[in-house]
Amino acid sequence: MNKTVKIILIIVAIILLAFVLKYFKDSNSKDVVDYKVEAPFYTSINTKAVATGKLNPEEEIELKPQISGIVDEIFVEEGDLVKKGDLVAKIRVVPNEQSLVSAKSRIASARLSFDNTKVLYNRNKTLFDKGVISVQDFENSELSFNQAKESLVQAQNDYQIIKRGSISGGNSANTNIIAQIAGTILEIPVREGDQVIQSNNFNAGTTIATIADMSLMIFEGKVDEAEVGKLKEGKEIKVILGAINDKEFPAKLTFVAPKGKEENGAVQFTIKANVVIDSTTNVRAGYSANAEIDIESKDSVLAIREALLQYNRITEKPFVEILDGDNKFKKENVKIGLSDGINVEITEGVKEGDQVKVWNKASKDNEDNDNKEND
Repeated sequence: MNKTVKIILIIVAIILLAFVLKYFKDSNSKDVVDYKVEAPFYTSINTKAVATGKLNPEEEIELKPQISGIVDEIFVEEGDLVKKGDLVAKIRVVPNEQSLVSAKSRIASARLSFDNTKVLYNRNKTLFDKGVISVQDFENSELSFNQAKESLVQAQNDYQIIKRGSISGGNSANTNIIAQIAGTILEIPVREGDQVIQSNNFNAGTTIATIADMSLMIFEGKVDEAEVGKLKEGKEIKVILGAINDKEFPAKLTFVAPKGKEENGAVQFTIKANVVIDSTTNVRAGYSANAEIDIESKDSVLAIREALLQYNRITEKPFVEILDGDNKFKKENVKIGLSDGINVEITEGVKEGDQVKVWNKASKDNEDNDNKEND
């Protein structure tokens, strides 16, 4: 029995030894990893800031009524071109019953006062002509008569305005909504029969229509605080509209906000630019747009792909690995300059002819696969 156990143990030991020897043999026979290398090159690098925003008319106004009432008729439609002074809509006045009663009462009171002062005036005039009363007494009665007459006329005018919206009841600026500028009707938020409220110190009033001059367009967008310090008013930029991707529109920066606003953890600054729209392009207000702003550019600088850079985890300084002998690499600290997100300028640490290790194999393999698919 003991002899059988010994034989089994010896066999197990031999098998384990064979596995151990095979493991070491396989480990030592693995191929050495062959990293690819890239050489630095000379190129031009441009850094750009991209601002997202919208295209809006520079001059846009809202037409509001000067009197409350009902929209009686609308003479234009959205998209129509109008000239300054064109009739856009007409308001029908719906008088308040209490206001009408009060206005009638004021007319009655003013008429009583007028009739009374008229009788006194005629009497005093007769006495004055006979030399019974003085000039001063006559002039006082004449003044009272004229004041009573004016009060009566004013009360009658107030009644007409409350009832019809104007003194004459005909074509009046109070009931007619007139285009204040030449342009395009962008929006008509009301319909015929809708009730509207007049614009005053306590109420903005109901908007009857929105008009804008579509020949003068501005881009309004936002840029990050890291880029706003490099922007200056008067700088030429390019604007690309979301609805017209195949065309770039020249623009000039006219405004950079002096104060930023925090949005989603980042400080954003508003910018505005005048956009040149040619007559052959039909644009609409509110188009989404991107502005490309050239920040800085350099020609013929020594550069590498930014993906070749590595960063020290402690110092966070960049470095690369340069081929030194047979599949051996040495670490070299570098100083970087301008970057466009793809290529980066190398000012120190790498020279022309060096072979830089492609350490991020996954990214390189993905890039190769993408190139094959594009081919």
